[in-house]
Amino acid sequence: MVDSPPTLWQPIALVALYLGLIFLTSESLHRYLAINGEISRKVVHIGTGNVILLAWWLHIPAWVGMTASVLASMLALISHKLPILPGVNSIGRNSLGTFFYAVSMGLLVAYFWGVQQPQYAAIGILIMSYGDGMAAIIGQNWGKHIYKVGGMTKSWEGSLTMAVISFIVCNLILVLTIGNTWQIWCVSLIVAIVATGLESFSWWGMDNLTVPVGSAAIAYTLVKFLG
Repeated sequence: MVDSPPTLWQPIALVALYLGLIFLTSESLHRYLAINGEISRKVVHIGTGNVILLAWWLHIPAWVGMTASVLASMLALISHKLPILPGVNSIGRNSLGTFFYAVSMGLLVAYFWGVQQPQYAAIGILIMSYGDGMAAIIGQNWGKHIYKVGGMTKSWEGSLTMAVISFIVCNLILVLTIGNTWQIWCVSLIVAIVATGLESFSWWGMDNLTVPVGSAAIAYTLVKFLG
């Protein structure tokens, strides 16, 4: 007897359950353990990035990801004014990073699902979630060597973290999906450098859009160019 294929609601339910746990953890840390709001936001920032992997591996259709992106974008804008998710997006906080995060995921899913190259969407989102998230944590807690870019204060420790994680993410995904060649290592290095540069310019949380979209676009373009 052949097992019937899973219906669409099953992978969607799995993703929804995962996201629910991430937001529940963040809000619990913020409300009940009095954890710093920035830490609870990074829990969501890093944790939700894994959704792109679930969407890729579970073959969730592009329209589902795009719809989720629109809804998440609207929720992010509302929570910027109302106390819906204070552990994720504080009222009046001078950043629209959560909004740009949702928009970037929708854009990447729309394009790279369309060309049947979801690995590049994963590269962009994971560089943003893990690279940018860990760079902020390292920079805020252990950053000693400070520099400024356009009025933004950064640390060399945080930027180095961003570069290293970006390289690892890009290289790992490309090696697993394409192969271990010198071209892939060169592409990963270039993507890491560009992603780190884009992360330095983070007015209003705009890096949550420029980093994932820029990283994915450059990786895709360079791989096509190098064959």
